[in-house]
Amino acid sequence: QVQLVESGGGLVQAGGSLRLSCAASGSIFSSDRMGWYRQAAGKQRELVATVSSGRITNVADSVQGRFAISRDNAKNTVYLQMNNLKPEDTAVYYCNVHRWGRLDYWGQGTQVTVSS
Repeated sequence: QVQLVESGGGLVQAGGSLRLSCAASGSIFSSDRMGWYRQAAGKQRELVATVSSGRITNVADSVQGRFAISRDNAKNTVYLQMNNLKPEDTAVYYCNVHRWGRLDYWGQGTQVTVSS
């Protein structure tokens, strides 16, 4: 089992920055892909960014150039640095671990609110 705990969300003005962290505990494999998804009110959950064990990243077009994902394998932690935040970035952000192409583990989510 994998447990994920997110932190770092909050309220920020447009143009500001936040850094999300997700600490994973339990059985974490080096091959696990880690990432962030978000869900705004009334919308479906969407991919924000993922990072593989080899640190290959995939970042959504909507946040390209503003958000950066990274991971620390020694700490089993994944980070999301969010810069130049916009009101449309307001959502609950979820940490994800994807394993073997078929298993997904999710955190409880952290709220990010960007005021205009």
